[in-house]
Amino acid sequence: MLCIPTVDFDVLRHMVYNQRGMTVLFSNSVLPKDCYYGGEPLGGTAMKPLLIDLDGTLYHGSHMIPEADHFILSLREKQFPYLFVTNNSSRTPEQVALHLSGMGIPADSQDVCTSAMAAARFIAEEHPGARVYCIGEEGLQRAIMDAGLQLVEENPDVVVQGIDRHFTYDKLAAAMRWIMDGARFVMTNPDLQLPASGGLTPGAGTLGAAIEAATQVKPLVIGKPSGILMNYALEHLGANAADTLVVGDNIRTDIAAGAAAGCKTALVLTGVSTRTNMEAHIQVAAVRPDYVFNDLPELLAWLER
Repeated sequence: MLCIPTVDFDVLRHMVYNQRGMTVLFSNSVLPKDCYYGGEPLGGTAMKPLLIDLDGTLYHGSHMIPEADHFILSLREKQFPYLFVTNNSSRTPEQVALHLSGMGIPADSQDVCTSAMAAARFIAEEHPGARVYCIGEEGLQRAIMDAGLQLVEENPDVVVQGIDRHFTYDKLAAAMRWIMDGARFVMTNPDLQLPASGGLTPGAGTLGAAIEAATQVKPLVIGKPSGILMNYALEHLGANAADTLVVGDNIRTDIAAGAAAGCKTALVLTGVSTRTNMEAHIQVAAVRPDYVFNDLPELLAWLER
């Protein structure tokens, strides 16, 4: 049940929404300055598990978002359980950790959960030992082999597709042939565009859209906004959804996936979703974040209070 403090004029700067879309007012003693807040506190004194997005939340491309290193160091020091959860299927967990540590963000491979890992696990559970035709890069190929699946070029049981910067017409034709012959179509993540140094580039979702158009078969999507990746991460972390906070910058992917998995969600306004477009993103995703913070320091201050 929400506790509403006495309202004064300063409180009017903190008009927010709870999960039912009702407007609720909170005083400055509850919030960091200019921080929007929705829903009830997590409650209790235990360190709550966190599932943390990467690009747009901890870094932009190869540049660390300010205080991301301090945020992760503080979580470690306070012994918050956490995982880095990414839609990026191209990198192995070791490569993700190396990318983070290269920017000064503490990371180990066991802290990483990718859409490639979740896709391989899903296929292995649904089709143990399956023959898999893979359109993807090292991270996806490695995950498939680690899951005990067979990488094949002919007669697959499953076609799994992620980002592939060497995607060709021949790969599209092969995927089309095998899917129309009955192979299951699995896509690691639906991101249509990826940020790059020269601007945006096509993402895994763009390649998947070509395969879907060719086959008229919709893929099973593993990554955000699907809850499959988040459920895999929860199992990997040994956490319950109701006790877990999903942290991300994108309402349409991070926040939607967290909600789909039954987690609380915290939006940081350091990436895709901003004060300007937040309401539009909420309308598209049909989900509202439970908590919204300007940046990681505000989120950390709230977690530590």
